[in-house]
Amino acid sequence: MEKLTFQEEEIMLRIWQTGEGAVKDFMNRMEEPLPPYTTVASIVKNLEKKGYVQSKRFGNTYAYRPLIEENDYKVRFMSGVVRDYFDNSYKELVTFFARKQQISAEELKEIIHLIEKK
Repeated sequence: MEKLTFQEEEIMLRIWQTGEGAVKDFMNRMEEPLPPYTTVASIVKNLEKKGYVQSKRFGNTYAYRPLIEENDYKVRFMSGVVRDYFDNSYKELVTFFARKQQISAEELKEIIHLIEKK
């Protein structure tokens, strides 16, 4: 699975939210200022070439649907971040955020509870 650019991820998030739709449907879920239609259409075509979406023609328009589940992408993406930036250690990832005070003690307790429950 080829890594997505920031713009591709942004559009892919809208595709996952929509489920299946045309470029305009994805744009309806974006915040202002909207990029030009042609830019979004080009990014969607790139996502199709990369195997993230599949198109189906309906008259003069195309409908796109995701071929990859959002959670599958998250797992792959986060695994790469942990591998590349945290010496392949999720402990280092959590420690990083704890030191930066971007995760609270309550959130850490919730994480521990989830791990113990597993």
